[in-house]
Amino acid sequence: MSGHSKWATIKRKKGAADAKRGQVFTRLTREIVMSAREGGGDPDSNFRLRLAIDKAKAQSMPKENIDRAIKRATGEGKEGESFEEVMYEGYAPNGIAVVVECVTENRNRTVAEVRHILARSGGNMGELGSVAWQFKRAATFSFAADKYNFDQIFELAVEGGADDVTEEDGEINVIAPVESFKTLIDRFRAANLMPDEAGLSMLPNTEMELGVEDTLQVVRTIESLEELDDVQNVYSNLKISEEAMAALESE
Repeated sequence: MSGHSKWATIKRKKGAADAKRGQVFTRLTREIVMSAREGGGDPDSNFRLRLAIDKAKAQSMPKENIDRAIKRATGEGKEGESFEEVMYEGYAPNGIAVVVECVTENRNRTVAEVRHILARSGGNMGELGSVAWQFKRAATFSFAADKYNFDQIFELAVEGGADDVTEEDGEINVIAPVESFKTLIDRFRAANLMPDEAGLSMLPNTEMELGVEDTLQVVRTIESLEELDDVQNVYSNLKISEEAMAALESE
């Protein structure tokens, strides 16, 4: 499992990810708006929207909020038309590469906030393409190992085109080509297998391992980026050692 996945697992266990419900709803709303604008407002034919709605329901977002977000995207509402997806690249402290995915209605504000956090921590913004080449886009799925059978997930995943299926730290993780995402989602749903996380991620081609204190410094920088309202996802090539994992879990 990548360092990003390990840290995501820790946050879920501690309940620390997106602790503020208002921030959760803001991110989910923007994901629904962008999904509906891209593929239409029907979740039966728009698998990205279907996934966004599932995530919203899992966080107890009211149905009227979900419906309102879809209407914004399809032109039936007055808000949301100015949202756009942007990606920034740069380096966190100690030379760790980061890719920051955002949904914003104000690029100038967003880039200034991202640049400020990276600079404050000893990192820096990079030019377009300066970091992204160190990552590959992939479809990723995560299941609770105590709820589902590994062999069943493995068989469905491999038959659906997955590249890798592993079990670690209480989670079953599936990595697949981007083009296999919809096929796998449909196969899992047909078998009543509901992933805790599913989506398109940026996975590092190689990872960098640092000492414990340097790792903690990078993680705090990533957390600061994730706390920005406009930020949807942050990916890095940080490899989290067992010692650093223990330090993070004890915080």
